[in-house]
Amino acid sequence: MFVTAASFKKTFRRDWRDWITFVLFAGPNLLLFVIFTYYPLIRNFLLSFQEYNPIIDKGEWVGFNNYVDILIQDTQMTRIMQNTLVFTVSVVALILVLGLLTALLLNQKLRFRNGVRSMLFSPAVLAGSAVAVIWLYIFDYRFGLFFQVLKYFGINSPKWLLDPQWAMISLIIVYVWKNLGYATVIYIAGLQAIPADLYEAARVDGAGAWQRFRNVTLPGLSPVTFFLGVTSVLNSFQSFEIINVLTRGGPVNATNVLVYRLYEQGFTEIQNYGRASVVATLLFVIMFILTLIQLRAIERRVSYA
Repeated sequence: MFVTAASFKKTFRRDWRDWITFVLFAGPNLLLFVIFTYYPLIRNFLLSFQEYNPIIDKGEWVGFNNYVDILIQDTQMTRIMQNTLVFTVSVVALILVLGLLTALLLNQKLRFRNGVRSMLFSPAVLAGSAVAVIWLYIFDYRFGLFFQVLKYFGINSPKWLLDPQWAMISLIIVYVWKNLGYATVIYIAGLQAIPADLYEAARVDGAGAWQRFRNVTLPGLSPVTFFLGVTSVLNSFQSFEIINVLTRGGPVNATNVLVYRLYEQGFTEIQNYGRASVVATLLFVIMFILTLIQLRAIERRVSYA
């Protein structure tokens, strides 16, 4: 079959118009993506090999010295990695479990459930710094809300934000409180998307409440749980405002995590953008690896049917 010059020209014009349309619609978005995503990543990676302070000098190439300083010689890094692990695992597990339980409750036909849903979701739209300021007064061990409640039962209030044993617990409470409503609303949407026929069929087969939950509800919610798991892990690694306002990584590094260590290296301690970039690179690599693990290992068990 031969292609005539006329048909070739017609096909070429059609393909060219399609390409122009694609560039006009996708070009601006791609340009913004390159400017605000890929360029900062590349720039950060290059800075990690420099001794750079924008106030003093323009930067000096030091090779892997910054990586050695942060990953090997920094005696606080082990504690910071442990704090990051504890914080991430705790908040993700609590958000998923409590979000699911709350969604199951608020999915029932209860009075004022829409109002309760709105109240529960409202902290998710508040700025992290505003939430932290509110909880500063709640945690105050002299006249805060927890102090008043515990005093009523004859219990001495711990120094929530000043005691290394309670500071991380306090941060976890605040972070879960702020993000629980979001997970609950997503779970409610997932519950309402499960066909009622599946529950009816399970009842006909003699399945009890627990069996229906295990064999119908949990598989039906697996895409929602997968989505919340991935996003919750990524968000927990980047939680900065609450830590900065409540504890500033203290006391004695009890709440210092990777993202706050990045801030310390770049803006508060030695103001070395090179070492801060190393922490940022480490944070990016960890988040990337965890996301790949979740995509490869967990997504296989997700049922989209």
